[in-house]
Amino acid sequence: MRSYPFTAVVGMQDLRLALVLSAISPAIGGVLVRGEKGTAKSTMVRALAGLLPSVDVLENCRFSCDPAAPDPRCPDGPHRQDEAAHRRPARLVELPVGAAEDRVVGSLNLERALSEGVTDYQPGLLAGAHRGLLYVDEVNLLHDHLVDTLLDAAAMGRATVEREGVSVSHAARFVLIGTMNPEEGELRPQLLDRFGLTVEVTSSREPEQRVEVIRRRLAYESDPDTFAAGYAESDAALAADIAAAQRLLGSVRLTEAALLQIAEVCASFQVDGMRADIVTARTAAAHAAWCGRDEVSTEDIRAAARLALPHRRRRNPFDAPGIDEQQLDQALQDAQPPQDPDPGPEDDGPGPGSGSEAPAEQPPGDAGGSSGDPGGAPDGDSQGDGGQGDQRTVGAGSPYRARLLTVQGTGSGAQGRRSRAITEAGRTVGVHPQGVREGGPHLLATVRAAAPHQRARGRSGPGLALRPRDLRYAVREGKEGNLVLFCVDASGSMGAKSRMREVKSAVLSLLLDAYQRRDKVGLVTFRGGDGELALPPTISVEAAAARLETLPTGGRTPLAEGLLRAAEVLRVESIRDPRRRPLLVLVTDGRATSGADPVGRAHAAAGLLAGSGVSTVVVDCESGRMRLGLAAELAARLGAEHLPLGEVAADSLAGEVRARTGATRRAA
Repeated sequence: MRSYPFTAVVGMQDLRLALVLSAISPAIGGVLVRGEKGTAKSTMVRALAGLLPSVDVLENCRFSCDPAAPDPRCPDGPHRQDEAAHRRPARLVELPVGAAEDRVVGSLNLERALSEGVTDYQPGLLAGAHRGLLYVDEVNLLHDHLVDTLLDAAAMGRATVEREGVSVSHAARFVLIGTMNPEEGELRPQLLDRFGLTVEVTSSREPEQRVEVIRRRLAYESDPDTFAAGYAESDAALAADIAAAQRLLGSVRLTEAALLQIAEVCASFQVDGMRADIVTARTAAAHAAWCGRDEVSTEDIRAAARLALPHRRRRNPFDAPGIDEQQLDQALQDAQPPQDPDPGPEDDGPGPGSGSEAPAEQPPGDAGGSSGDPGGAPDGDSQGDGGQGDQRTVGAGSPYRARLLTVQGTGSGAQGRRSRAITEAGRTVGVHPQGVREGGPHLLATVRAAAPHQRARGRSGPGLALRPRDLRYAVREGKEGNLVLFCVDASGSMGAKSRMREVKSAVLSLLLDAYQRRDKVGLVTFRGGDGELALPPTISVEAAAARLETLPTGGRTPLAEGLLRAAEVLRVESIRDPRRRPLLVLVTDGRATSGADPVGRAHAAAGLLAGSGVSTVVVDCESGRMRLGLAAELAARLGAEHLPLGEVAADSLAGEVRARTGATRRAA
């Protein structure tokens, strides 16, 4: 399939620059492309592969060793100096979201290792991407441990596979490109920081540019060969420029003044750690080489900071990445070396080439500079405009560390950090019988299964006489991610005495906990006369936080309708994702005041949920001296854990345990 020409893509200058700089200097650490659907993210990445210079490889090496400098630790080595070689285009290797770890890093043949005493290593995708591009579409949907593996290999330039005491290592230097749609969930900050550069792309709102996109796409579909030929010359010129910049990169100088500017800029944005400084320095050097300069300038540092810092200045997981361009210009200006004193008059003005005037001439640019506040709601109550006199919106307070809520039993869902589950990674708790290939091979159990039959099989030599039925596979227990469905009472009683502010703070804290534990979340609310699915189940915790912030309160309490809507959401989701176990978090004071026989219908709905076996936690929002205990009664009918609102915080749980321990000791 012919790739789309790189120079034919309209707009997205920041993305083009980031991809080109990463091609010039793979040590930058790759590019993360964030953007809504349909913005040509994948098209740009696939088109980049055609611009990379071809590479010389050894013919009999599966790991693409360079004939001029073969890897001394190559599993196919050691290589002779006279081995045959050939030249081939740089590869673009695509990693599917559902790929297993063995497919990514490679696998070892345990049967041959035990029987023949040889290391039979089958290369994975990392080996195929060596000296080329590794592209991960929807990288935010990839398991965290696989993202860690990719980023480690990209940073170290090597991939290592260890299985049951056998270790294999090979070179893996590639340009890592990841694309994602933020609507489908964010990467954890720890993983986000590991990407060298990040770019936010959006579709153009200019009609002329959109028309040009349509025109070029239709022309490509009508005649791909003719369309590509029209851009062949410009693509070839761009490829030559990239190759020239690669040759110049080694001679680019990073002066002490430039390093001080980089450090000042990173410090002004309060980024964590030193990775931002190092990546900015590498990117600035690549930008200087791209511009044909042999020394890094302020212009190079500015371009590098716009790509290397936006995703590193987030203060909490719900903040959108971005950078304030005015703050960047001010930081660059403050970091400028002092000018020589000029005894002339004060109105002499700046000298030619001064960088201090650049910020004034700089256009506003993209909307990357965003505030750190994820919600736009005011701190106090705001009057609703929906025609309901008792409707109001209350903002949430600051989130805190929430206590861990888990699903009972042991599951087998997607890897996460919440509930116990049988997973591909974790501690070994047993072995699978023969023929079940899950969890990786178990060396000791395999040897024990084969040992009694060695004499009958006529074993001779140092290896074992193995049969396929001897192989055993480990059963590993780890943690899984769950579907955490919040069912929140938004009726008028919840708005009394700023109770809704406390409720939103508690739910926001639980959402933050779900984000860190890689859960799927959903939000059901009930007020007035019905229950509403405010947010269908999604891995985008940010979307749930935004919906929660603008959630209005008012009206009566249709508790039964809320429970029934939650039950329906869980039923549908169990069909879509049967392996992901649900956890229902019901936030209510237990009152039911809407409709005919509201209490009886609420009890019936609770019985329906209890019969489904869903693990439920009732967060009791009742306050004051005189309490009816309705939420505790509802929790009993649901077979759920009863959790007072004040005990959602993890610190409150620790304090309660300490208090009980002290009381027990005093009694003794």
